[in-house]
Amino acid sequence: MQKIYMGDAGPKVSPAIYGFYRWNDVKDADTVLKKIVHLCLELGINTFEHGDSYGSYKCEELFGNLLNEGAFKREDIILFTKCGLKVPNPQSPEIRIRHYDTSAAHITKSVESSLKKLRTDYIDIFLLDKLDAISNLEETALILEKLKDSGKIKNIGVANFSVFQHQLLTSYLTKPIVTNHIELNLLSTQALDNGQIDYIKQRYMRPLAYAPLAEGRIATGTDRQAVKVREKLEELSAKYNADIESLAVAWLVKLGALPLIGTTNEQRIKNAVNAFSIELDHQDWYDLYNVSVENQIK
Repeated sequence: MQKIYMGDAGPKVSPAIYGFYRWNDVKDADTVLKKIVHLCLELGINTFEHGDSYGSYKCEELFGNLLNEGAFKREDIILFTKCGLKVPNPQSPEIRIRHYDTSAAHITKSVESSLKKLRTDYIDIFLLDKLDAISNLEETALILEKLKDSGKIKNIGVANFSVFQHQLLTSYLTKPIVTNHIELNLLSTQALDNGQIDYIKQRYMRPLAYAPLAEGRIATGTDRQAVKVREKLEELSAKYNADIESLAVAWLVKLGALPLIGTTNEQRIKNAVNAFSIELDHQDWYDLYNVSVENQIK
């Protein structure tokens, strides 16, 4: 897969990115992670998205162990990680409830922990997951810039930010935000209506679209929207000689998004990569969009 720039700022990344955001319940995670990472590299995916809480706070360390074993070179991959969301877990008994923390102290602690677990000296893109309403925003911005100046993080990104939150943090920073990690797929098109996509494009960035296959709902969902969209995808499948999941990801690619794959199903990963060989017709794109919108769950 040919590497592309995320926008005016930021590194070159593979046009599909693998994320570990759905790994909390993966059994034998060490073995599965090795298999998935090697498959991704074989398919040309060299960009991996982590979060400090992913896989019940274990995925970063498993990935770092694999890197330390020499399975691949650090300079051959792009690493994202994020912090902000705190989830109760046995390793952190002080976390009583699910909440957000984007304080300078928590960001600093999280970055240092991620660097240690990932066995790396730097993070290519560090994402702030949502905006904590009661943290000091000026301190948040200052610590992000300090970490970037130190070289510990190379770029600043955000995740699940509304347009206003994105604008707010931008106003405090002197350095660019290079992406916004948002939910976007054929069954969840709100980002096209709430201004997120428009603002991301205004800032000359590509969105990271997580759950590109709607967590399997596109292929197996039984609600009206999923069924109707799947029928349309199946109708187009013969025209493009492509799997319906490949077409669903091609719909995102046509929009300029970077699909953030989270499945551990190897065939689904391959289906997502096959999307990049599909040139979806302009009217077919709108045909799929219209079917989705007309059958949205109210």
